[in-house]
Amino acid sequence: MNPFEMVVLIVAIVTIGKVLSSRYGTKDTRKALKSSTSDDGENMRLQSEVARLNDRIRVLERLATDPAKRLSDEIDALKDK
Repeated sequence: MNPFEMVVLIVAIVTIGKVLSSRYGTKDTRKALKSSTSDDGENMRLQSEVARLNDRIRVLERLATDPAKRLSDEIDALKDK
């Protein structure tokens, strides 16, 4: 068998393997599809955590950009509550 035929054979084998793998999936692919439903709860938890952190960032940005007098007035108002 000459080198050209060998390269063509290797490319054909790899291509067939990729097609079969994408069509029928591997054990890892099937396992990932099964576990995707259990990841929904984790996704919801992470989304709520990101929303909470975004709120905190907004507060910190406001504190960092507001003038000192306004900030001290807000702190005093919070102390009175």
